[in-house]
Amino acid sequence: MAAKYPDHLFPLSLDVADRRQVFDAVEQAAAAYGRLDVVVNNAGVMLYGMVEEAMEEQIRAHMEVNFFGAVWVAQAVLPHLRAQGGGRLLQVTSMGSGGGMATVGFYGAGKAALDSVSEALAMEVEQFDIKVTIVQMGGYNTGLFTAGTTNTEPLAQYQDLRTEMEAMWGDALAPEPDTAAPVIMELAALPNPPRRLIIGSQSFDHVLQMSQAEADLYRSWEHLSRIAPG
Repeated sequence: MAAKYPDHLFPLSLDVADRRQVFDAVEQAAAAYGRLDVVVNNAGVMLYGMVEEAMEEQIRAHMEVNFFGAVWVAQAVLPHLRAQGGGRLLQVTSMGSGGGMATVGFYGAGKAALDSVSEALAMEVEQFDIKVTIVQMGGYNTGLFTAGTTNTEPLAQYQDLRTEMEAMWGDALAPEPDTAAPVIMELAALPNPPRRLIIGSQSFDHVLQMSQAEADLYRSWEHLSRIAPG
């Protein structure tokens, strides 16, 4: 593709977990085109397994990419966006970033952390006309669940739950990423983009269901919450 579109595509290879590499790559991109209009923070990996099963090295490596890597990219591009008077930063989290789920707890944790820090970031940089949108993606066929997945060493005590979760995930083919591309393009072009956007029709329904279930849970224990002042 780079050979076919030499004036439009400038590929760079980097490990987002390496902060220095991230800053170097951003400088090269800015030098190549003179400015940065839209930055999509999309690098991600999956750590699949129960919380108890995960090794320290696996957890840290996972967070280095899914959380810290996204933070490094944001820190690297912000001086350029501010200097040029604005720009767009799309922070790709997940439709499930609002809550944890068995077998993918660390993926949810990393995305939830990015979700939260992106809310703060959006408030901090809006004064510079930098628009931040948290893009809550559904499941797409990006290779995340194959080449992008690291598995824990299973403990026998969790086998029944593991089987149950695998059955819930199912084996239906996820849609191709290019089906979401038109939404991302339209989002990037909006003069006043939303702070959050769910990508995917089924994902939209699932997020609303999860939000309603959470609200119902809070209401059911409201009497206990209101005993304490503050």
